[in-house]
Amino acid sequence: MKRVLVLGIDGYIGYTLALHLLKNGYEVAGLDNYSRRRWVKKLGGDSLTPIATPRARDQYLRSFENFIDQTSCINLKDYFLISRILDSYRPDTIVHLAEQPSAPYSMLSANACIETQQENTIGTLALLWAIREKCPDAHLIKIGSMGEYGTPNCPIPEGIIPEKCLGTPSLSCPMSGLLFPRQPGSFYHLSKVHDTYNIDFACRTWGIRATDIQQGVVFGCNASSNETELTRFDYDECFGTVINRFCVQALIGTPLTIYGKGTHVRSILPLKDSIQCLNLAIDYPAEPGEYRNLNQYGEYYDINTMATMVMDAAANYDIEPDYQHLESPRTEALRHIYEPINSNLINLGYKPTDDMIGAITELIGNIRPYVTRVIPHTIAPKTQWR
Repeated sequence: MKRVLVLGIDGYIGYTLALHLLKNGYEVAGLDNYSRRRWVKKLGGDSLTPIATPRARDQYLRSFENFIDQTSCINLKDYFLISRILDSYRPDTIVHLAEQPSAPYSMLSANACIETQQENTIGTLALLWAIREKCPDAHLIKIGSMGEYGTPNCPIPEGIIPEKCLGTPSLSCPMSGLLFPRQPGSFYHLSKVHDTYNIDFACRTWGIRATDIQQGVVFGCNASSNETELTRFDYDECFGTVINRFCVQALIGTPLTIYGKGTHVRSILPLKDSIQCLNLAIDYPAEPGEYRNLNQYGEYYDINTMATMVMDAAANYDIEPDYQHLESPRTEALRHIYEPINSNLINLGYKPTDDMIGAITELIGNIRPYVTRVIPHTIAPKTQWR
């Protein structure tokens, strides 16, 4: 039975993953300082789903015989503290979800930007040193972002420049084996790039094993008759991902807000797909000394198409939302080639959701009972990236 330490166990993905693993026989330990709750509250928002208190969640997790323990209020930047935790738990796998997850938040102010860089980059560095010293055989699974690559106007390989140059299959590439160039569009994505280079260095230098997952935009909400199992669901301008935000706007009868012309393309996947992919990464670890990159997404669309998909899904509930284009608060390419590759995950056994509109329809049904909890003024974009 694999022993998995979930860093960020109270989060959107972390709590869902922990429950999935516990129900499937894995030993699970957790760590969280509940900063996501504080960040959202600080901006005047709240989870649409009525998530349980940290204490109630802790008690529920402990009802599983294979739940080991949970450490609260920890600062991941504290190398000595994280070292003691790793020495105590001795995990086979460490799933690192304990970072500030919002690009808009990182652009909000100097303090928010500095906080993002410190929490993410320094926290991951402390974790890498602790792994080296206390559990060098553990497999690190780190969630990055497809946004690390930016929009390079060429096919995007899985982290590494391939042996044959992109677009020229007959031409050998002298740069093969090096990390594919990154062009992040926010200080949040920059922190993820720093993580990528630090993890790759640790694998090459110390021989640790790591899977760096470049994840697309996740949407969805786990449904359960037991509200203690509900994960959080954010829809505000900073922490709400685009399809989650569109679905809430459809439910409250306001236009879906498309930034700019809506022609920029993003990769997406349902929450259940994210859990499937993480489970595969746990079951099939990287080799010692290997830095493995997985591009984790199901499909990719431009934002206009995503809005149309949400409108089509909403029609199943006799909801007919409109949309409007807003001046984009961000700096991003309006039109670009977007051809990412995700063959590594497919080869591990990933079966992407083949009905995205069906998944969005299910999402709307799952969150519909909580529509009275929406705080409308938190949705409109206020953070200017320029």
